[in-house]
Amino acid sequence: MSSPRTFRRAALIPTTAAVTGALLLSACGGDGDSGDGGGKAKAAAETTRRITDAQGREVDVPGTPRKVVTLSEPTTDAALALGVEPVGTTAGRGQRGVSSYLADKASKAQVVATVAEADLEKLAALQPDLILLDETTGAKKTVDKLQEIAPTVVTAKLNEDWKKSFTDTADALNKKAAAEKWLTDFDARVAATKKQLGANAGKSVSVIRWQDGAPSVVGKGDGVVGSTLQALGLTRPKDQQGASTGHSEPVSLEKLDTIDGDWLFLGTLGDRADGEKAYGEARKATNFGSLRAEQDGHVVVVEGSAWNSAGGPLSARIVLDDVKEALAG
Repeated sequence: MSSPRTFRRAALIPTTAAVTGALLLSACGGDGDSGDGGGKAKAAAETTRRITDAQGREVDVPGTPRKVVTLSEPTTDAALALGVEPVGTTAGRGQRGVSSYLADKASKAQVVATVAEADLEKLAALQPDLILLDETTGAKKTVDKLQEIAPTVVTAKLNEDWKKSFTDTADALNKKAAAEKWLTDFDARVAATKKQLGANAGKSVSVIRWQDGAPSVVGKGDGVVGSTLQALGLTRPKDQQGASTGHSEPVSLEKLDTIDGDWLFLGTLGDRADGEKAYGEARKATNFGSLRAEQDGHVVVVEGSAWNSAGGPLSARIVLDDVKEALAG
């Protein structure tokens, strides 16, 4: 049996009007600034800009937001890529805390939401001056309640191109120019990697989450994974082509051969260590050893929290780096 290639990497809870009102009143209290620079920082934050969000809502946002809450994986990823650490954020998909690939950059952020819902009381207690989310999170159903707490921007529709979602999130943070530079640099890295693929140019790449003893296809369509692989000129197995019917698509063990490819990237919803455990389980499955990728030593264990998240610029860079190390290394 072959050995895997592995890499190391340096509720919407109902609240009463009284509770919400009390929290909002407390949010209007002292600004917490001290020192000579406090007045200037407060003045900069109080300068507002009007933007139109993905739902067509006009929102007045701070010119320099100081206390940002991000309620979705993409907005959290985007904010961190731009050097903005949220005071409040969402737990990663299938995780208790922030997605493991973002944990180091968001170590001070308080988790106030899951993919399904946000805790409005915890969120309001943070006294944010800007709330960001998109339609990948259940919090989209309570935008009106969120708007009562702080200016709230829905940055992207469901299945929006991740690059547009990134720049629109950056616009809400008044960092659009920085996002555009980030994307220019990323595209240059993609082009350079594509030239380095050599014999692996055009190869088929399968992307799988292995969980509860069975695989699920992830990364289909034009999201972070699919668009990056496509930009590199790589192909997908027949059953991984086209748009996805959901975030992931379970595959029966009886049809294990449909996940095969020249290369197979395998992870979980957690970190790489979780992926290693899952790969060990996968190798015990009937017929897994018959997969071409397994026989050729082309199964790559990755940090699944990046590959399997809703996606953003930081996850895209991890996907690119993983592919480069495996196929062009």
